[in-house]
Amino acid sequence: MRKHKADLVILFSTLGLMALGLIVIYAIGPMRANVLNNTYGTDYDPNYFFLGQLRSVAIALIAFFLSFKVIPYKYIKKYAKPIMIIALAMSALLWFLTMIGSSLAKCELGECRWFNLGFMSFQPAEFLKLALVIYLADFLARKKEEGTIGKFHDFWLPLIIVAGASLFFVVIAQGDLGTGVAIMAIIFGTLLIAGVPAKQYLIMLAIVIAVAVGSVATSSHRMERINAWLDTISGAAVTDSTYHIENAMLAIGTGGFFGVGIGNSVQATGYLPESINDSVFAIMGETFGFVGLFLIIAVFGALLIRMLKIADHTSSSDERILVVGIFSWTLAQFTVNIMAMTGLVPVTGITLPLLSYGGTSMLFIAFALGLVLQISCYTSREGINHEDISSRGRLGGSRHSSRRRRS
Repeated sequence: MRKHKADLVILFSTLGLMALGLIVIYAIGPMRANVLNNTYGTDYDPNYFFLGQLRSVAIALIAFFLSFKVIPYKYIKKYAKPIMIIALAMSALLWFLTMIGSSLAKCELGECRWFNLGFMSFQPAEFLKLALVIYLADFLARKKEEGTIGKFHDFWLPLIIVAGASLFFVVIAQGDLGTGVAIMAIIFGTLLIAGVPAKQYLIMLAIVIAVAVGSVATSSHRMERINAWLDTISGAAVTDSTYHIENAMLAIGTGGFFGVGIGNSVQATGYLPESINDSVFAIMGETFGFVGLFLIIAVFGALLIRMLKIADHTSSSDERILVVGIFSWTLAQFTVNIMAMTGLVPVTGITLPLLSYGGTSMLFIAFALGLVLQISCYTSREGINHEDISSRGRLGGSRHSSRRRRS
């Protein structure tokens, strides 16, 4: 298997999005600091958020190139189970610290999703997503090789335990439905190409959807967001519950075709909640306009398409599943965030990959994309016919028929 050049689209898309996010935070960071200082009496320096994002980008770049150049994926997959156990243990520890009211659990807006390490905060749910992708790639590839995919005790039982624990610690314990959506996308994206019988796949999908609907219907906070979304699309008067959606769409609308320009955002001065985090897409719409948003979406689109091409051109089952898992993770966060900011779905707390403020999210998505870039160095020139997962009654068969050695 001869190594060749890495996929430059993946490389430059990742670096370009990081750079753009840094520019946006540089422009609106002082406004965010001013809002917090006036509202809560804090003493944030105007450059606090820019320097924080600069540090996050630097750490993420190190993680990106470590997973791309230094750490072979074959070594990472050897520790798939321990990595998954550590990720679940960290989430369980955060839940325990939250229940006993420890200062080591950092809470915002009533939800405790971070470890408070003093000099920094750490969100274990982001690590959990990476761990789940690595674990599923190894687990599903092994089960496919053993011929036990679809069997209850050998396949579904361990999978349900891991998936159920992941969703419990994220959605129930931390109240983070946005990350829960990303986790479900990872699970069902990887199952789709792993050769799971179609009937079983659809049954599990229906069960998960039913549980998700139930968790929303039994939560007053989530139902409030649903009602706010319905009020917004029906044109009802602006209320406290519709404020976030209304201002997000106002920001995008204000941007017009070319935007108001860097540093001229009005919504970032305190009108739009979470302007540097979940709402950064709306701020970019105000700043760069329709043209800017179109280019940003195009870069994400190119990144996602190249990931699918890499998955289709690798002959290794575990690598293919890994890339599809990272694709599903990125697609879910990208799509849900943008749809929320444009009023197509209810607002939910989910970051825009590589662009939103936050070190933990950027660190692990960068590490994951580095793995994709590493795998891109060992792909074939033409699509691989994955015959072992395209048999009758299974999902995920490739339409390509040529098979070549890696080059």
